[in-house]
Amino acid sequence: MPAAEPLFREPLPLGSARLLPWTTVMAGSLLTIVPVGATLSLLPPFGLLVLLSWRLLAPFAIRLWAPAALGLFDDIVSGQPIGSAMLLWTLAYFLVGAMEARSGLRDFWQNWAIAAAAIALCLIGGRLVATPLSAHVEVALGFQIMLSVLIFPAVAFLIGRVDARRAR
Repeated sequence: MPAAEPLFREPLPLGSARLLPWTTVMAGSLLTIVPVGATLSLLPPFGLLVLLSWRLLAPFAIRLWAPAALGLFDDIVSGQPIGSAMLLWTLAYFLVGAMEARSGLRDFWQNWAIAAAAIALCLIGGRLVATPLSAHVEVALGFQIMLSVLIFPAVAFLIGRVDARRAR
């Protein structure tokens, strides 16, 4: 018979519970600086995936103004032009809010579709801001969008587990 120990764990202190969403998004942004040898940069924007996961699974965990601050952190860490992730993450955050207001109750597939639209918006917007239009990076960008959309359910699952621990 398994022990009932997980039910009686101490809940996180209030300060830690409030900082946990921020630290997970910042940790996701820091994942992109891990040196990986590749000819194409197909690494998904993990910070964005974590932010969208928090927005879709626990809408009140991160305040409305937070995507701008977290986007600034991502811009500094990733080397993108300052302000690009601030703007694009905020727009994606509000896009999710607008889609959420129209749809009412959502299921897994709708969350995934909403996240896919937000991911595509951010990656295409980042391409327009960071690279010249004459650069031919559309194929790599398409693969990066597909990879990011396919990885999103795994990131959302992990954030759901973290949120279950945080919300106790």
